[in-house]
Amino acid sequence: MTDSAEAASPSTTTGGPRRAPAGAAVLREDVTEAIRAAVFAELAAVGYGRMSMEGIARRAGVGKAAVYRRWRSKLPLVLDMVSDVAARGLPVPDTGTLYGDVRALLDVSARALRHPVAAQIIPDLLAEAARSPELADTLRTALRDAQGGITVAVIRQAAARGELSPTADPELALDLIAGPLYWRLAVMRAACSRAQLDALTSAVVAALRASV
Repeated sequence: MTDSAEAASPSTTTGGPRRAPAGAAVLREDVTEAIRAAVFAELAAVGYGRMSMEGIARRAGVGKAAVYRRWRSKLPLVLDMVSDVAARGLPVPDTGTLYGDVRALLDVSARALRHPVAAQIIPDLLAEAARSPELADTLRTALRDAQGGITVAVIRQAAARGELSPTADPELALDLIAGPLYWRLAVMRAACSRAQLDALTSAVVAALRASV
């Protein structure tokens, strides 16, 4: 793939691709998607620290200019992709019970953390966030907006059904749901069976009911 259909332009964006003004170069969507796919592959292969705009362009099969016309450097590129992935969100489970909703959240989260690409990228980005306040803020906001919103909905549904007090704390719920799973799968790199997910679900539900 080449980016020959895109007119050369010295300007770049500081975030994601945006609509060009009338008469300006049009950024091809297929090129943009190839670059996005290359970023994930590069992050998984070499990590954020060793990733370069040149390596991304090479993996995407485009010229460096195509990447720089969209993002000025790898930091805004990664920030844009993290925000984009988080914005897609996940459906809020509504199984009819708190246990069922928590179990569904744990199942989806476990599958995501076990994905080979996610298993490489997430720990690397979190480590890099310790050195980059801008990346740390974006990750924190993206995770809070994506996961926090779902957890708030689950807690409200449970409260409406009378399973939890209306004062139940969604932040505690998020800690109880995400913390143990991330520790086991991303930090310890251990397996997590269906029976273990069932046991964790029971523990989370019991803790939430006991906390109010």
